[in-house]
Amino acid sequence: MTDIFREIEDDLRRDKYAKLFSRFGPALIILAVIFVIAVAGWRYWTYQQSQSAQAAGGRFEQALDLARDGKESEAEAILKDLAATAPVGYRDLARFRLAGEVGKRDAAAGAEAYDALANDTSLSSSLRDLATLRAAILRIDTANRQDLEQKLTPLAAPGKPWRHTAREMLGLAALKANDYEAAGRWFDEIASDTEVPSGLRQRVDLYLALVRGGPVTVQ
Repeated sequence: MTDIFREIEDDLRRDKYAKLFSRFGPALIILAVIFVIAVAGWRYWTYQQSQSAQAAGGRFEQALDLARDGKESEAEAILKDLAATAPVGYRDLARFRLAGEVGKRDAAAGAEAYDALANDTSLSSSLRDLATLRAAILRIDTANRQDLEQKLTPLAAPGKPWRHTAREMLGLAALKANDYEAAGRWFDEIASDTEVPSGLRQRVDLYLALVRGGPVTVQ
């Protein structure tokens, strides 16, 4: 009797599953096909992205080699193309490097290129701050001191990633204006920061020696 009841239950269960499959089976098959296609598409897209990144990386290295060999125009041509067509990471690297290459031959044009990066909201705040800093460095000899301070003082705040260089530029701008008191304050901030790179710390020692010496009076 137990076997008979079990067979009846199995028949009922199979009939139930058959009805469910006849009702939902086609939709499940369609969903499974869509899932397989989506996975295949995603894998193809990641493969293409990987290939594009590798190609862009090779061309970026080529541009660096050309720049080191003094072939600036060829390097800039590659960097311009990468800035327009490369995947995001290499595109941004190319834009920064291109601004630097332009700045070597034309400080004003290089500063404008960095300004464009600083105003690009698609970049992280850290990269935008870096662009602001690089533009200020290119303008250190020509810009109004007040303009430099307006740009660089926020970057010199404690905890900011580019604070060391920003403070150095602010101190140099003050020295250039013969404001030895302000220069000393900026250089003291660098000297008291425990995370200052050793090379900058050595330069700061020289700057502070200049500050302590005061303005040179010509008789």
